[in-house]
Amino acid sequence: MKGIIMLLIAAMLLCSCSRGGETTQGLATTENEKVSDVGTMSESVNDYYSIDNKGSGWGFKKIVGQKPDIPADITEMLTKYDAYYMDLSEEKVLYLTFDEGYENGYTAQILDTLKKCEVPAAFFVTGSYFDREQELIKRMVNEGHIVGNHTENHPNMHQLQSAEKMQEELKILDDKYFAVFGEHMKYMRPPEGEYSERVLAAAKDAGYKTMFWSFAYKDWQRDVNMGADHAFNAVTPYLHSGAIILLHAVSQDNAAALESIINYAREKGYEFKSLDDIK
Repeated sequence: MKGIIMLLIAAMLLCSCSRGGETTQGLATTENEKVSDVGTMSESVNDYYSIDNKGSGWGFKKIVGQKPDIPADITEMLTKYDAYYMDLSEEKVLYLTFDEGYENGYTAQILDTLKKCEVPAAFFVTGSYFDREQELIKRMVNEGHIVGNHTENHPNMHQLQSAEKMQEELKILDDKYFAVFGEHMKYMRPPEGEYSERVLAAAKDAGYKTMFWSFAYKDWQRDVNMGADHAFNAVTPYLHSGAIILLHAVSQDNAAALESIINYAREKGYEFKSLDDIK
């Protein structure tokens, strides 16, 4: 009898140890999963922080009738992160883009001209512009233009430091756009052309192509009006194959000169295309 009791006690202890082993093993698996998740997150963050965040302003010397001379290391970096400043195919094409931080009463006129001339364009809008100018945004979309992401708050992107914060600036605006139009934004333009390699990496990982430009001029001051001829003469000498042209829709001069600029470019053999066609 005493032997039977001892066997029963041993069996109970064995079962207890087995259940404990299962429980311990289950907890270990759960903890390993958590560690693995944290490790993946840390690795991602470390990857971003290993990418150079030195700020640069997009700029270059304009050359009459020619593309800008951009250093090879810069063009290689742009290619790596799906970023563009022009179409490199050597085809005689042009891309019209407009930055929209606020409305100055000329966007409707610009849209009228684009519709009349059957020219596609891209409008890079901020979050506040999207909130205030829903009818103009809808018209852009309905008339076949691209609406690009110029960030929610128009910050200097590389000063945000964190890739997550950079991506948040894009996501907030994209969420608004998706809620209205049921599709995501595909192109972004960093405010004021300020960027870093980390900014480009964060944008690419968020699903964007970054769009700089190969021509721009000082046209963003709403109270400086020098006439349509001034805008025409500021733009047309610098047309070149593959040019991405940056204009600001707040300029009365640009709005007044746009049709003449389009007609002149076509007379010179240029074709206007959508950013979706860029090579």
